[in-house]
Amino acid sequence: MGLSGPAAGGSVAVVTAARPRPRAATRARGGALTGVGIRVCAGRERAMTTWSLRRKPGRTLGLLLLVILSFLVLRRFNWSTLIPLWLRHRQLGLQAKGQNFMLEDSTFWIFGGSMHYFRVPKEYWRDRLLKMKACGLNTLTTYVPWNLHEPERGKFDFSGNLDLEAFVLMAAEIGLWVILRPGPYICSEIDLGGLPSWLLQDSGMRLRTTYKGFTEAVDLYFDHLMSRVVPLQYKHGGPIIAVQVENEYGSYNKDPAYMPYIKRALEDRGIVELLLTSDNKDGLSKGVVPGVMATINLQSHAELQSLTTFLLSVKGIQPKMVMEYWTGWFDSWGGPHNILDSSEVLQTVSAIVDAGASINLYMFHGGTNFGFINGAMHFQEYKSDVTSYDYDAVLTEAGDYTAKYSKLRDFFGSVSGVPLPPPPDLLPKMSYEPMTPAFYLSLWDALQYLEPIRSEKPINMENLPVNNGNGQSFGYILYETAIASSGVLRGLVRDRGQVFLNTVSIGFMDYKTTKIVIPLTQGFAMLRILVENCGRVNYGDNIDDQRKGLIGNLYLDDSPLKKFKIYSLDLKKSFFNRFGVDKWTPVPEVPVFPAFFLGGLSVSPTPLDTFLKLEGWEKGVVFINGRNLGRYWNIGPQKTLYLPGVWLDKGMNQVIIFEEVVSGPMIQSTEPSSSLLWDSGRI
Repeated sequence: MGLSGPAAGGSVAVVTAARPRPRAATRARGGALTGVGIRVCAGRERAMTTWSLRRKPGRTLGLLLLVILSFLVLRRFNWSTLIPLWLRHRQLGLQAKGQNFMLEDSTFWIFGGSMHYFRVPKEYWRDRLLKMKACGLNTLTTYVPWNLHEPERGKFDFSGNLDLEAFVLMAAEIGLWVILRPGPYICSEIDLGGLPSWLLQDSGMRLRTTYKGFTEAVDLYFDHLMSRVVPLQYKHGGPIIAVQVENEYGSYNKDPAYMPYIKRALEDRGIVELLLTSDNKDGLSKGVVPGVMATINLQSHAELQSLTTFLLSVKGIQPKMVMEYWTGWFDSWGGPHNILDSSEVLQTVSAIVDAGASINLYMFHGGTNFGFINGAMHFQEYKSDVTSYDYDAVLTEAGDYTAKYSKLRDFFGSVSGVPLPPPPDLLPKMSYEPMTPAFYLSLWDALQYLEPIRSEKPINMENLPVNNGNGQSFGYILYETAIASSGVLRGLVRDRGQVFLNTVSIGFMDYKTTKIVIPLTQGFAMLRILVENCGRVNYGDNIDDQRKGLIGNLYLDDSPLKKFKIYSLDLKKSFFNRFGVDKWTPVPEVPVFPAFFLGGLSVSPTPLDTFLKLEGWEKGVVFINGRNLGRYWNIGPQKTLYLPGVWLDKGMNQVIIFEEVVSGPMIQSTEPSSSLLWDSGRI
């Protein structure tokens, strides 16, 4: 058993043979992969026939003879010579043949690793992919996040860190095949499972069904996405050997027509590679789709036998494939740091491969939930995911090696039977001098530079008339209204709301605390609620109910409050552009919160990766040179924020902190160490 690489622009390597070095995929003048040889042939055949018809238009007999002669010539002509040489061996692609995967006519074993381009700085993609290749893996798997690629209806973003095509082509260049998981729903511990929040503007929306409002949006998104994906497929000369149909739908299973619709939507737009489904033990029995190969997700090899036995009874003999072997787990704010022992990982991977199954490591490299993209879980209680997506994966959040990497590299190296490329050197890290913020702007002072929305009733975040009618996706939202009496304030706050009387904090409202007492006031007072979207649920039955902000009326005793001023605080770059240098003042001895703090991080001589530690600060968000690093919260388990060196400039770097409750004396910078980055974990 050996491994083969995607030799983009070359032939498929026989499994037991030495692998040719892949070269970059050939591109046509317009930039797409040149998998068009057959169309060229057909066009040339039509052209020759047309030329023949026009040669002697006045002579019927001659015309007839010419047509017959042309037919005989064309029939004997070897048209395969017109197909580019590097495509002639790419006819069948990845197939399920009995118990084996076949790539063309060679047995193929998928040893995959998951890495999400949108969670890793683009400048580090190559480093992480080279480490994947050096670990003995031959296939990259990645999700595609709809919510990031289409932030507003019909407005698509595939630039910078979202350059899917560049990521896939880089994998091919390094020698990795690709399994693409385009959703539209992807779970992935990302906000709303990767679905755009503007879908929730429709009060009747039924996500992940054939509800017209959903399928119309999916169709338009797939029209755009698949035009980018199709040229990257194996049969067009690219590295994509398989495409997943949705994600773990068996666990949701609300519409039997939905998965056939997604399958058709992919095929109708030119997806010709092997189609897969992916389900865990709870959804496998309901997740299978006719004409689509089923794969399974698990963490214990003890589940493998029962799940594959079930698939045998339903799908017949097919290759075994663990699409997600969970190498660790994600973390939630206020919970423990999840750890999976490296010896257990090695034992499980070995058992899966020994059972004859292909495997994908989820995650090989987790990365970071930069900005506000983290998801949440809500079963017995609501729990939002932390900023780090370290996942206790094979590589750390910063791309460093782990004990899992060393053990798995030895294992896959022994299985492949060929020398593996040497692992790249680690990227250096740095501890910079502590930074003390010099300037300050309270949220209340900042409001004068913002334009509020006036409404008789509260409006939830998704339905705010902002962003060209697409509502607000992430961040905070502030509600203000005047009151003239005390009483009990109640309402649905999603997810966490800090309540103020004028500028004094009087408590928090959330899923557990739905009421708060408003103390006696003299005359009119300004009631304010700062509501944070902590992350929409990404998995479960309640994804239709993920609207954020104030949901419905807000009551003081039994009277609904009216006449609101609503401020959209999305904290994008355009938000901070409103605050010129003259708007900031020196930090006072006793700041009023919530507030923005401004300082500079000095970097010399070379910008390198570091981790920011906010000891003494309670809860907020950090921005470096306009980039949102994500949330911090002193309840843990995450204790630091990863700062990629490629996002720093030599010299002075702008740092803005939005702190909700209380500030510390400084911001420290530290190199990676498990005791510094995380609270104590569990196995």
